[in-house]
Amino acid sequence: MKVFIDGQYGTTGLKLESRLKERNDITLLQLDFEVRESFAAKKPLLEEADVVFLCLPDDAARESVAATSPSTLIIDASTAHRTADGWAYGFPELSAKHRAAVKTSKRIAVNGCHAAGFISTVYPLVSSGLLPASERLSCTSLTGYSGGGITLIDAHENNRTAGDKYHSPRPYALGLAHKHLPEMKAITGLNAPPIFYPVVGDMLQGMLVSVPIWNAQLTKKMSAQDVQEALAAHYADSRFVTVQPMDYALDSGFLDATACNGTNNLEIFVFGHDEQILLVARLDNLGKGASGAAIQCMNIACGLDEAIGLE
Repeated sequence: MKVFIDGQYGTTGLKLESRLKERNDITLLQLDFEVRESFAAKKPLLEEADVVFLCLPDDAARESVAATSPSTLIIDASTAHRTADGWAYGFPELSAKHRAAVKTSKRIAVNGCHAAGFISTVYPLVSSGLLPASERLSCTSLTGYSGGGITLIDAHENNRTAGDKYHSPRPYALGLAHKHLPEMKAITGLNAPPIFYPVVGDMLQGMLVSVPIWNAQLTKKMSAQDVQEALAAHYADSRFVTVQPMDYALDSGFLDATACNGTNNLEIFVFGHDEQILLVARLDNLGKGASGAAIQCMNIACGLDEAIGLE
């Protein structure tokens, strides 16, 4: 199987390459670094590949899609097609419908990293009728700086001095128009997107996405334990999504944002009591939030074990 990573020298592309190059069932088609932005140079590889991963800005992703045969499997890690007609949303654990779409589609849009955390906790509640689609939610996400690409990685690792701003958690997208909001609304089925507050932490990878819910927002009286049990039942057969028990052993009361790093795992936690509930998803922003999810989708679409290259 011939695979081309369009955008192979970016953060997600490099993670994809490092995972895929270890496999003996794949031939990676390579583009020289010097011509990485040349459409003429990559067009023959788009035509030759059986599978194309897109790790590009949105406009460049659309251009590559237009130049690729409808019979070629395209897995897009950009924002361009996550809510587009004709594209499967690449989060197969959400439902049997989502898994079937990934399995049969030639066009798959991989979830955003923040969106994966929000959707994983909210979708089961909305789809089961436990949380009305009309509810207004908020979401806070603490993420590693690798999500900002090479420029932000360089700023944190090479252009910093003791006591400078890169040691501090830094909120961003404060205009409340983050690019993940359309999929957070569309995939969960909510009538409105959440008020979303993303924060970059001083860590390369890792993510904690939290969503607070009042018991009164639910359609029936449920404690935090009841919600945990509902989510655990929803994901009971999932390979990579785990709902942790209420008595999960925290680290001296703290929840480590980096514990899923290097994996394609997403862990869901439920905290709270009879009145207030806090949903938290933990994942690697470059794993289940990007390259890991992309490889999982390729495996499913190609009829392979979904965990190949991910465990």
